[in-house]
Amino acid sequence: MAILKIARMGHPVLWQKCEPVTDPGAPEIRRLVADMMATMEDASGAGLAAPQVYVPLRLFVFRVSDASGNEDPDDTPIGNTVLINPEITFPSEERILRWEGCLSIPGLRAAVPRAPRIRYRGVDCDGKEVAREVTGFHAGVVQHEYDHLDGILYPMRMRDFSLFGFTEELARAAAAQQEKRDGA
Repeated sequence: MAILKIARMGHPVLWQKCEPVTDPGAPEIRRLVADMMATMEDASGAGLAAPQVYVPLRLFVFRVSDASGNEDPDDTPIGNTVLINPEITFPSEERILRWEGCLSIPGLRAAVPRAPRIRYRGVDCDGKEVAREVTGFHAGVVQHEYDHLDGILYPMRMRDFSLFGFTEELARAAAAQQEKRDGA
């Protein structure tokens, strides 16, 4: 397995709509998926889409740790997972703000409107269907990675740019707000 270079915002590969994977079990797809998993782990990411490693194909890898979930039983933790040729459906029009970062936009975070519940389906490298209905962090990471397959980066989804900034600055601002609340 190799650690792959991650494309950063501004590279044209991140703006294009990706092509479907014709043979999910092909050796080159299996190798790509293994390398993407290793790259995601090395970068401490929750997900990584093929265009982020300069491959314009409709697949992404992701994981949801126990620590990422919440009390909702549908916000299910899941180990390293691949989703090839994914589809997402939204049970409602509801959107909530969720904080996101991106390996292609290092050092920045923002509050992005996302569906709180989604259904997704696709296949794995063995051609087996992967289908789930999920909420919370799990739903958010799948929506984020799916957007990459259509050339969409999270800032393009934002409505309030006052909720966008460098991770360290946002943490300092949150700590200052907490101090004010604790001192009041």
